[in-house]
Amino acid sequence: MSALTGRVALVTGAGLGIGQAVATGLADRGAHVAVVDVDRDAASATADMITMFGGRAIAVVADIADEAAVQDAVRRTIEEFGRLDIAINNAGVASTGVDLTEMPADAWERVLRINLTGTFFCLKHEIPALARAGGGAIVNVVSGGGLFAIPAAPAYVASKHGVVGLTKVAAVDFARHGVRVNAVAPSMTRTRMFDHVAGSRDAPDIGDASVPLGRLATPEEVAAAVIWLASDEASYVTGTTLSVDGGRRA
Repeated sequence: MSALTGRVALVTGAGLGIGQAVATGLADRGAHVAVVDVDRDAASATADMITMFGGRAIAVVADIADEAAVQDAVRRTIEEFGRLDIAINNAGVASTGVDLTEMPADAWERVLRINLTGTFFCLKHEIPALARAGGGAIVNVVSGGGLFAIPAAPAYVASKHGVVGLTKVAAVDFARHGVRVNAVAPSMTRTRMFDHVAGSRDAPDIGDASVPLGRLATPEEVAAAVIWLASDEASYVTGTTLSVDGGRRA
């Protein structure tokens, strides 16, 4: 029996890529999963993948930039499964190709609203639910942009650095309630978002050659790190950001 059997997890941005790999990986380990995504069809597809193999999942449509939608997603999860034990805040948007002096204010505000304020909304409503359940684990997916600069991505880098800071504050403030909060920083992962960004940039370091291991990560490899942090195997880990980058930061 998996150590996550009977646990209830909520995963944002779970319709594709890393989020989908996390949601299905949690389900494979016995968790019940609320699949949250702004795209209804993508959320339903991931939920169907889980139920097809005997797991329990619901699809929840929510834009994390909308606090009421986030609050409703947490409420629906608890109504369906009775509690919340694990939350994975993975939803976000990319922003590349425009340097700071050329970036329109509305584009800056959109990225910050989704990536940073949206994660704040998630933490705000997830933490009380986890505390009521006796504690649990939250993992924020921040990317390498939360640890170092990415050229021509000022809003993205600022937002992800902000989430690293939120992770630390939440970990310290709510440890006494049994809530652990960590982050995972995948640098180069073969997802649809990566393919879009790579196709829009001329930077020479965007690709396998910049990674010491010589290849990009798969979503499943990143998901394994996320799931470990969410499990009891990481019971003494909180407030940290784990790089999953093939050695690129080193």
